[in-house]
Amino acid sequence: MQLVYRRIKDLREDHDLTQKQLAKILSCSQQVYSNYELGQRDIPTDILLGLSRFYDVSIDYLLNNTDNPQINR
Repeated sequence: MQLVYRRIKDLREDHDLTQKQLAKILSCSQQVYSNYELGQRDIPTDILLGLSRFYDVSIDYLLNNTDNPQINR
């Protein structure tokens, strides 16, 4: 499961975003988002969906079930 937290952190950094900026996009606090990246809090479904839409990647990619970020359309 640690790879999930690393993946969302890497995506954020690849997009040159701060935790505060991404938290605002996801409508949560910076502290809550930080807890997601650190694995100190489970990532709720609505946040996973928000991350998937924002980064245009599949939820399977976010959950590290695949290394292919593409969404099957």
